[in-house]
Amino acid sequence: MTISGSETSSQSLFTEHFKTLEEPRRTTKGNFKYPLDEILFLTISSIISGWFEEWEDITYFGENNLTWLQKFYPYQNGIPSHDVLNRLFNRLNTKEFNTCFMKWVNSIAIKSDNNVVAIDGKTIRGMASNFGDSKLHIVSAFCSKNGLSLGQVKVGDKTNEITAIPELLDLIAIKGCIVTIDAMGCQKEIAKKIKEQEADYILMVKENQAELKEQVEKVFRIQKPETSNVEEDLGHGRIEKRTCEVIKKLDFLDTKENWKGLQCIIKIAPERTIKRTGLYSCETRFYISSLDQNAQLINNSIRSHWTIENNLHWSLDVIMKEDGQHNYIGNAAENMNMMKKIALGMLTNEKSIKSSKARKMKKALMNKDYRELVLKV
Repeated sequence: MTISGSETSSQSLFTEHFKTLEEPRRTTKGNFKYPLDEILFLTISSIISGWFEEWEDITYFGENNLTWLQKFYPYQNGIPSHDVLNRLFNRLNTKEFNTCFMKWVNSIAIKSDNNVVAIDGKTIRGMASNFGDSKLHIVSAFCSKNGLSLGQVKVGDKTNEITAIPELLDLIAIKGCIVTIDAMGCQKEIAKKIKEQEADYILMVKENQAELKEQVEKVFRIQKPETSNVEEDLGHGRIEKRTCEVIKKLDFLDTKENWKGLQCIIKIAPERTIKRTGLYSCETRFYISSLDQNAQLINNSIRSHWTIENNLHWSLDVIMKEDGQHNYIGNAAENMNMMKKIALGMLTNEKSIKSSKARKMKKALMNKDYRELVLKV
């Protein structure tokens, strides 16, 4: 990718981390007006500022902020049309884009032992409604401590998350981390791969591993937990109590040798009472883990898993309105999913004000100095 603007560190997002991204269009013939780096910078700036629901929104944002954009890139031919944007993002190689995305994430992520890396899948519903039975399902890895998406893999039409998760694990650096996955990822080969990458796992056990679930429940019936931990939360109009019980002595757990590095089994009993109505609920869940640690760390790690739902998937649905967009074709949906994750990461990483991502986006729209602060330009 050729950099068309001034060679300054202010453009480090696309000059440093995305410089290996290949231009998918023919540049030597025809009417080539809009360089790739200009389009990427325009798009991320528009998303940061809340203009992203339609391709026309990005064009509109650019036309009304052309002088500001020209501080960083020439934009000699002005702002590309919505058709140019759609065709470009449709043709961008998703694997190359994901590789560049992960380089950028690794440059800003704070690395430490016992970071929880939550892995989970999400279907982009707008794609499903737009293309009939063709659904775009993406498995993402999310670091709860940093609030950053670490990478993603698209689930193929004839596969599922079981095959996508190992592919994702091969892409991301998880050494020293605790990888948490819901029941779909409770597979012997996935546990083995995590341990081979010098990480630990906590895997939810449900009916898809019926024999294992039966065995875990049996052990908890006949054995007392060696350690336990209780956490309480009285905020947000509800009373929550999470009891975590851990058994490390696994003599009565059949086939435990099939799970590489297995150290303990876990029972979580989350209780919730709504203060206003008094409505009470409790659903017991079971897990297996390679951790040989205290129950408090395990309890906190399992709770941290849900940040991928609350902080990433919720943000994509509600703040980025991903499920309501129907104008993507080909690779555009997956590539724009990554662009939005970059934007969410930037908004999370901007610490000068304590505010929601939605409010930060409004401020970025109205205040160009703050927009530059988020973009680090």
